[in-house]
Amino acid sequence: MKLIKKILIANRGEIAVRIIKSAHNLGIKAVAVFSEVDRTSLHVRLADEAYCIGEQDLNDTYLNIYKLIEVALAHNCDAIHPGYGFLAENPLLVKACDDNNITFIGPDVNSIALMGNKIESRKLVKETGVPVTEGITGTADEMVAGSSNLDYPVLVKAAAGGGGKGMRIVHDPKDLPGVIETTSREALNYFGDGTVYIEKYIEEPRHIEVQVLGDNFGNVIHLFERECTIQRRYQKIIEESPSPTITPEVREKICNDAVKIAQKVKYNSAGTVEFLVDNDMNYYFLEMNTRIQVEHPVTEMVTGIDIVDEQILAAAGNPLRLSQSDVSQAGVAIECRIYAEDPENNFMPSPGDISLLLFPEGDYIRLDSSIDKETRIHSFFDPMISKIIAYGDNREQTVNYIVTALEETIIHGIKTNIPFLINVLEHEAFRANMISTKFCDLHAASIIENIESRRNKTGLLVPLVSASLQHINKIKEPKNLWEKIGYWRNNMTLCFEYGEEVNYVEIVNKGINIYSFIISGKSYSVKLKEAGKNFMLFELDGKVIKSYFSCDNHNISTININGNIFVIKNNSRLGNGNGFTLHSETGNGTLFSPMPGKVIKINVKEGDKVERGTVLLVVEAMKMENNIVATDDSVVDKINVSEGDMVDTEVQLVVMKD
Repeated sequence: MKLIKKILIANRGEIAVRIIKSAHNLGIKAVAVFSEVDRTSLHVRLADEAYCIGEQDLNDTYLNIYKLIEVALAHNCDAIHPGYGFLAENPLLVKACDDNNITFIGPDVNSIALMGNKIESRKLVKETGVPVTEGITGTADEMVAGSSNLDYPVLVKAAAGGGGKGMRIVHDPKDLPGVIETTSREALNYFGDGTVYIEKYIEEPRHIEVQVLGDNFGNVIHLFERECTIQRRYQKIIEESPSPTITPEVREKICNDAVKIAQKVKYNSAGTVEFLVDNDMNYYFLEMNTRIQVEHPVTEMVTGIDIVDEQILAAAGNPLRLSQSDVSQAGVAIECRIYAEDPENNFMPSPGDISLLLFPEGDYIRLDSSIDKETRIHSFFDPMISKIIAYGDNREQTVNYIVTALEETIIHGIKTNIPFLINVLEHEAFRANMISTKFCDLHAASIIENIESRRNKTGLLVPLVSASLQHINKIKEPKNLWEKIGYWRNNMTLCFEYGEEVNYVEIVNKGINIYSFIISGKSYSVKLKEAGKNFMLFELDGKVIKSYFSCDNHNISTININGNIFVIKNNSRLGNGNGFTLHSETGNGTLFSPMPGKVIKINVKEGDKVERGTVLLVVEAMKMENNIVATDDSVVDKINVSEGDMVDTEVQLVVMKD
């Protein structure tokens, strides 16, 4: 068997980590490259060697072909693996590898160039007899004139497009000229090629793709299909294999057609042929991705085949180790992509510092992640940070497995799409496989409502109890000053702020880790069963609950219960058995912003006497308004900011005095 000795990985994040694992599995050394901001990243720490190629600008680092080749030559790398994204489908990188006698782990230049152009690839596929949607090419005027032969709606697409960019739906013929112009301009900006074409738009399609493997000896096989229908903004977020949609007859035909296309292009690596399937089970060629795909793990789970291993071995010059008869599907796998984004704020990216990170474990779970500890998520990279894959005997079991896994995935400090994913998976339409690529568009509003509803179903009682137990556990630590001076009383009252609500919790000690909690006039029996650094296991009126928490330096706790996030501020204070607030040396009640943001309103002036709970000022951060409130009856001693100021968590906003 021919083997590569050392691979340079021209990528970052979870795909770089994934390639390193395959390289090590095959006894190959892995070399990482990184920008300065990635110096401590997981892929850098796992690689055998790692080299910095710049500060943070993508064009100067991960997109710089010259630097990548330079590092590969300087450190005796005989191969480069591009992963996905960045330069994975860039013929210039392949040519640079060929010119420098470096093996490119991927298809040849001709395959990438041909299948990367949607117009040329459609022509090739038509020659094979595989169905392709009706389309029109030519100048803008020619396409407008020819569109009269198509039934609307139609899709205007960039010839060199991908990843959901350069695509627009047109419902009315009169809008077509303007859309062609806009899409062409976008295509030129994103892909350096303004060529666009028109194709018939399929209403409510399914997105089915077939994984193929090829070698340099003319062998091509398929590893069956994946269902990638759940998307938002043309980006896949949930994938599964096998598809719950297609029949065995359609499965056999679509997979064979994928192989036919790959054979036609003389494909010699791992790739994916993508199709749209209508309600009548008619399928149409969409595109071919000439690289490893984000969603490849679901195929690996149901076939038992390591696709990256096979890709590396084929690039080294080996024939495929498998024939088509060796490949079969067993069980069901589902993958969820975890993004640093806020679904409740139009899926805006959510960069920032992760303050708590816990991933689920289990025989039925696979984790492909770019992170393994608390770290900073930067705004200039793709917001996908991890993938969780579950495997089960059937679809229902696997859906249940992955919902549990998502609930046990704890990421604090940034917003993620985990609550959105959970609610998609629990949606009755998803469970019944009544889906299309427009599922998220059609159901986004109700799913967002369900996130809030699910949080409300959990109720504020449970996180209040969790925050109170966290408080009690903290003051009972032997090294705590208040424990040393006998702070703990049999009776105490704590004050918490959740949103605009102020809640008081009266606690009566009934024994070792046994309490009576009185909240809003109602009494609850609470027993602390187990406490860890970042979790509490407690019994509330006979029901056992596990919560995860993290706390910042300003007494603001993030509490996670079954995937529901609650942010609660502890406004408790010392005195008369009432708990405590950690005051800084600069004065009683010094207050800070909970996160970087903008001061949008100041309600008080220096010298004002205020009561406990008074909103002193408002800070807007991440499109949310945060009330900064007085923790005691006190006087405003000094205001250090003005309306409109940008502040971070270290800025002292206001100083209070008794």
